[in-house]
Amino acid sequence: MKPSSAAIETQQVGFAYGDVPVLEDVSVRVEAGEFLGLVGPNAGGKSTLLKLILGLLSPQQGQIQVLGRTPKQARRHLGYVPQYPAFPREFPIQVLDVVLMGRLGLAATPWHRVGGWRRADREIARRTLADVEAGDLAAAPIGALSGGQLQRVLLARALVGEPEILILDEPTANIDQRLEGEIFELLSQLNDHLTIVVVSHDIGFISSYVSRVACLNRTLICHRTEAIDGDVINDLYGERVRLINHAHGGNQGHAEHG
Repeated sequence: MKPSSAAIETQQVGFAYGDVPVLEDVSVRVEAGEFLGLVGPNAGGKSTLLKLILGLLSPQQGQIQVLGRTPKQARRHLGYVPQYPAFPREFPIQVLDVVLMGRLGLAATPWHRVGGWRRADREIARRTLADVEAGDLAAAPIGALSGGQLQRVLLARALVGEPEILILDEPTANIDQRLEGEIFELLSQLNDHLTIVVVSHDIGFISSYVSRVACLNRTLICHRTEAIDGDVINDLYGERVRLINHAHGGNQGHAEHG
């Protein structure tokens, strides 16, 4: 596979867990600066594809390039926001320390040498918290945060390493509709200087923000957002769904299984 100028490119990627195929012949090209939505049913392969792009798994067929390199070589340039994490609410760590974890492994961070963070790292972490409108939470215990606050902190942790690509796995799965809109408005602003890939079940909602929707159910098909309709959704999920309108303008609604 020749070096690619795309931010992310997969060619005929396949992967299986044992005898169970999860991805088959998945090819997609994500251009620099694009905002791509990745949707599909449970067990359709979305999280597996993210792990392959992040270099946490290796494809069993096909090839993947991220910023013209292998995923492992490009990992330093990726920011990742996982699904809503489960952790003991009494875990004794402050928000600023959680965000600083996103700078572990950077050459400028001498944590492994002196056992502490540089002032510059702390300043970057505080600035990043302010950028995601969570600057007032720096000293708060992580267990005291609401769902929306926690998602902003996890976003700050992904951004503090100054990535070129931001990957999010269902970042709004456990927050209400109003906060979901706030998070995606923030992602739209970040898309001015970042390539973004976001996994979501809410196909109609994200269509108001993303430039393309990649529909994944073992195989992958990309659609421009204006091409998303009920037939596309029924084909993807393999069952009857209905579209529920959201309040903000221009939105198509979200897919609800019925």
